[in-house]
Amino acid sequence: MNRAFVDLHCHTRASFDCLSTPAAVVKAAVERGLTHLAITDHDRIDGALEARSIAPEELTVLIGEEVKTADGDLICIFLERAIEPGLSAQETIDAAREQGALVGIPHPFDRLRRSMLVDEGLAELGGIVDWVETHNARVIGRGNEHDAAFAAEHGLPGVAVSDAHSVLEVGVAYTALDGDPSTPEGLRAALAGVQLVPGRASLIVRAWTPFAKVVQRARGNRRVRAADQPGPPRPGLS
Repeated sequence: MNRAFVDLHCHTRASFDCLSTPAAVVKAAVERGLTHLAITDHDRIDGALEARSIAPEELTVLIGEEVKTADGDLICIFLERAIEPGLSAQETIDAAREQGALVGIPHPFDRLRRSMLVDEGLAELGGIVDWVETHNARVIGRGNEHDAAFAAEHGLPGVAVSDAHSVLEVGVAYTALDGDPSTPEGLRAALAGVQLVPGRASLIVRAWTPFAKVVQRARGNRRVRAADQPGPPRPGLS
């Protein structure tokens, strides 16, 4: 059986808080031995599509999105089109399922970010998602411990991810599994037996993110707004 090395949460310059080109992210993933990489930019999939178009044969790029729902962030993978931000968590999951996509909860108990399970009223989502990030390389404090406890309580697979916002972070944490996670069915089956390979993003590297936000704002690439909110339209890559 094939062994796969998968990072299910990674950003490119399509995100408002990252400057990494899709080409640089793909190159880093290949050099670090990943076989599968989910590009999950904030509320956009154009960076993922570009990365997939240039990825070499040894790397499978999965088209994903980190969607800002009204209740917190969700990771959706195997998308054909972007899901608009601002929907409820349940509406976002329904929209993903309509495309045949899988859904995971990123950094669910990270109180420094827009995380899903900080609101205890959303615990029922544990029964309708496919995985939980039980090790996110960017989480500070004991958030990952709470994530692992939630996954165990709800019988959900836990994964390790880099949540990379810079090339240096790509693959710093990842998940090893047996099978072929190149399709929704393959990934769902492979998640039944996972090995987490944890790692940490240094605070020095993380300090790059505020700078990236300033640069992206100057370029006109700001966070995508919900359809019913004022703000810039979905920008293209420049």
